[in-house]
Amino acid sequence: MEVLPDKTTLRDWIGSRRERPRVLVPTMGALHRGHTSLFDRARAEAVRLGGDVVATIFVNPTQFGPNEDFSAYPRPLEADLEQCREHGVDAVFVPEAGEMYAGDRSITITENRLSTTLCGASRPGHFDGVCTVVAKLFLLAQPDAAVFGQKDFQQLAVIRRLVRDLDFPIEIIGAPTVRETDGLALSSRNVYLTPEQRAQAPFLQQALATTSRAIAEGRLKAPSAAREAFLAEFAAATLARLDYFEIVDDMTLERLEEFGGSEPRLLVAAFFGKTRLIDNVGVS
Repeated sequence: MEVLPDKTTLRDWIGSRRERPRVLVPTMGALHRGHTSLFDRARAEAVRLGGDVVATIFVNPTQFGPNEDFSAYPRPLEADLEQCREHGVDAVFVPEAGEMYAGDRSITITENRLSTTLCGASRPGHFDGVCTVVAKLFLLAQPDAAVFGQKDFQQLAVIRRLVRDLDFPIEIIGAPTVRETDGLALSSRNVYLTPEQRAQAPFLQQALATTSRAIAEGRLKAPSAAREAFLAEFAAATLARLDYFEIVDDMTLERLEEFGGSEPRLLVAAFFGKTRLIDNVGVS
């Protein structure tokens, strides 16, 4: 496995691989089983294409707000690289911020429809940072496909729109959320939970799953009733502060006022102390 610290070494490595297809997995490091499942999915796609898996590890400063945890974000690089090796990654791009952004940079990519609600409303400017860095990584790595997790469902939808609207010739693959045995979605931020908060954190998924099942079985006829049902279930998480709960069209992310004709997606964000967790489920 090659470790590529800058754009020059990345370009040289791509040149040395000639016309081999590439599958990209962008990450911010602090890797866990959720990330390695993306590497495994990328490896399977690379085998199908006869190509390589390229991962990136870059804690992107432009997607953090002024009161968020950029400086405290974990950066266990050596452990992350070992996980990349174990899961069949061929090359890892590990740039510093100064390599990715000029000091006088003046271009930002803004998505102004899918990113204005949900996490976008709670984290102004976050998706501008995501769109900009992902576009840069696409241009630098020149992948044929890229794998993103469904846990960050709004991010996945925004990136699909980025690819569509800017005509990137890249297939976006959404990989299922990986969970702990009690249902909690894996996240690098889970380590910040106290034992008491960790015990209640699975209530997010439990409330989502119960509400989704009731919708699928026809026991909840309207989104308004589903929202009430979710809030009643979520009340068991006494240590949590709800940021949002929404039922949206899973393509447009527009809030649903009735069921029928669209695939619903249930999304939630909640704070346990200062730790913000997100989760989502579909309805089937």
